[in-house]
Amino acid sequence: MDTVRLGYVGCGFVAQSIHIPNLSALPNAKLAAIAEVRPKLRGMVAEKYAIPKQYDSHLHLCEDKDIDAVGVSAPYETQAEIAADLLRAGKHVFMEKPMAVSVAQGEKMLAAAKQGGARLMVAYMKRYDAGNELVKKAMDEFRASGELGPVTYIRAHGFCGQQWTAGNSQPIFSTDEKPPAGPGGNNLPDWLPKQHANGYLNYLQQYTHNLNLMRWLMDAKDVNVRSVDFDPSNGYHGIAVLEIGGVRAVIESGAMSHFGWDEHTTVYFRDGWIRTEAPPLLLKNVPASVEIYKAGKSQQITTAMPGDPNERWSWSYQREAAHFVESVRNGTPFRSSGEDTLHDVRFFETVYRTFLGLK
Repeated sequence: MDTVRLGYVGCGFVAQSIHIPNLSALPNAKLAAIAEVRPKLRGMVAEKYAIPKQYDSHLHLCEDKDIDAVGVSAPYETQAEIAADLLRAGKHVFMEKPMAVSVAQGEKMLAAAKQGGARLMVAYMKRYDAGNELVKKAMDEFRASGELGPVTYIRAHGFCGQQWTAGNSQPIFSTDEKPPAGPGGNNLPDWLPKQHANGYLNYLQQYTHNLNLMRWLMDAKDVNVRSVDFDPSNGYHGIAVLEIGGVRAVIESGAMSHFGWDEHTTVYFRDGWIRTEAPPLLLKNVPASVEIYKAGKSQQITTAMPGDPNERWSWSYQREAAHFVESVRNGTPFRSSGEDTLHDVRFFETVYRTFLGLK
């Protein structure tokens, strides 16, 4: 298709700050419809982005035969149900992470996609960061050549900080309308005690990015969970020791009142390392910084940067939106497909079962 006709569900902060402006700016896409249950907010966003069709329910958007693909931003449990309805209706879906809050919910989504003949892409923007693409390329080359020896360890650290927006959010419309109520926990895992639901969801939504990045760098699907030690008072500050592609790995999770953003991933080889440091999420036109260390006689440390100015001054969120549209246009695979993402959902259930001492 020449132009992908897009719809969008949800007009919250993330939708207004990131996905709606990015999708509406793409040359091979037309944002033609929006669904939002809050009428005043829906009207304000539709007017700003000249979106011609407005719906008060995503179910009405499902019935619009002129729409090829739909983006979704909603509360974690709700967005998976919305995405499943859209997929069942034959709409390709671009949705915010997490894909689902349980394996059962994720499997229902993939069944809906198969039923409707549509495809699901999850917004793992780290896979589309130009800096992380350099890391992936270097990883593949070093593993193939053996120049740095075998991969020995992977460390993902995410203590975040207070400045994830970096002062770069779009002007956000807000109204006094109450947001819709979610499904009320019906889709959470059956084994999860209610008092641990918030800790589970907080860990899932934040650190799904870190696990997904490590799996992508290692070309690995399944992850073995060796041990988990979280602070019982909040259920996610702590450490998870894993095995990814046969390599020991760790996710360090926490939070602090840092005036910035404290998130980085290092892949250690026997004779060096590759380190990627994430910028604040909404810091535009700044990809991840990359350091490559080669040990041995030369002891060389290199700062890698994209050579193409369009990549050097790029934003991962814009690049993932462009990838979605181009993949829909051309029928090419998504880099972060629903099928691949289900591995992450399964991992997070295993992590939390391990934390709670459940088999």
